[in-house]
Parts: sequence; C-alpha cells; structure tokens
Amino acid sequence: MPKTARIPENMAMAHATEAAGRSRWARIGATLAHEFREVLPPTIFFFVGFNLVLFTKRLMLADYLIQVSGFLVATTGALIVGKVVLVADKMPFLRRYDDAPLIRPILFKTIVYTMLVLAARLLEAFVHYVAEGGAVGGGGFIDDALGSFSWYRFSATQLWIFVLFLIYVTAVELNTLLGDGELFKIFFTRRSSTLKSTRRARIRLLVRLSRLIDAHPIEALGTAGTKPHAELTAILRAMAQGDRDRSTSLRPATAPGTGT
Repeated sequence: MPKTARIPENMAMAHATEAAGRSRWARIGATLAHEFREVLPPTIFFFVGFNLVLFTKRLMLADYLIQVSGFLVATTGALIVGKVVLVADKMPFLRRYDDAPLIRPILFKTIVYTMLVLAARLLEAFVHYVAEGGAVGGGGFIDDALGSFSWYRFSATQLWIFVLFLIYVTAVELNTLLGDGELFKIFFTRRSSTLKSTRRARIRLLVRLSRLIDAHPIEALGTAGTKPHAELTAILRAMAQGDRDRSTSLRPATAPGTGT
C-alpha cells in the first residue's frame, strides 16, 4: 500500500484514539461529579448537626469553666458519615422496604446507616491504633479500646447519630416520594396559601387515578372511546389545569403599563 494512502488511515486512527480518550475522561469526570453531588448533602447535614451538638455541649459546660474542643472530630465524623451513606446507597438490600409504608424504610435505613457508621468509627479507631504503634493481633486493640471506653459517651454519640440519621432519612424519603426537588420547592419557593388551596384537590385526583388504575386493565385505559379512557383523560386534564393555575399564581405580577 502506498505511503500516501496510509497517512489518512493513521490520522483517522489517531483521531479515533484521541476521541476515545476524551470520552473516557469525560465519563470519569461525570462519575466523579455525580458521586460528589451524592456525598455532599449528608456531609453538610451532619457537619452542621455534629457541630450543633458540640456547640450545645460547650454551652452546658461553660458554667463549670470546662473548655471543650472537637471541631476537627465533628468535621471528620461528617466526612465519615458522607462516605458511609455513599457506599450504603449502592447496596441493593437497603431498598428492601421501599414499597412498604413510609415508616418502615425510614427506620430500616436509619438503623442500617447507624450500624455502618459504628463499624466505620471502629475501623477508624483501629487505623489510629495501628498508626500509633499498636500491635495487630492478640487482642491488643480490644484491650486498648476497652481501657478508654465509656458507656455514657458511647450511648450519647450513637443516640445523636441515630436521631440525625432519622431526620435525614425522613427528609430524603419525603423528597423521593414527592418528586426530586419538590420538597425544596414546598419549603422555599411556593406560597403556603397556594399550596393549601390546591393540595386537597390534587390528593382527590390522585385517589381517583389510583382507583381507576386498580379497577381497569391497561388496555381499557388506553383504548379511545371507552369510559375508563374518558375518565383517565378528564383526571389528567384536571391535574394539568391545576399545575397551570398554580404556575400562574406563582408568577410575579406585572405592574400596569410595564408590558404584557
């Protein structure tokens, strides 16, 4: 084959290799960005929660002139919790009760997260023990841990971790149930009067939709001209109209003479 014919072929191969490399790095970057977004909410939540507990402890001991420090410990604990949540969310068994009443997945995930954080805390203590020259094996780590162990401190720490996880998991489950981002809109962007006026009507429509789906097969609902299809269309139109009305009510009013 002439050299002039091989040059375009080599250039095409080089471009293909370069494009594949860029695509691989783009996928890696997208994965890292996704993981960072996943770990950020629990880390921030527990950073604030742990430091709030620490601040409360300082206030309670201030009358006794006892100085308490632990900002680094609280920050490290928040990072550990964030990593634990990121790893635990990949476990399929964590979704075991996703179809059950909301209290069951909330309590189940809270208990699992709390136990995993306990395991992570023990692993961190073991790493510190080894880094300080402790002997591995022979029960040295257990003896060292029991020597400085306090049931009161342990119980208080685990209790606060459980309570904070209970709040966090409840918020996450409600956000998932309402739709991603819907809980934030309810708290920070939508007026309560507008939300209250449309909530009952929307709940009634959702109940009607659920009963309609339970009472008729998919074929009947998808066949035009049937009574179930007409009722389904009416429900969807009512829900869409409610969404449009709510969006209109949330839109800032335009002052007269400033345009349409």
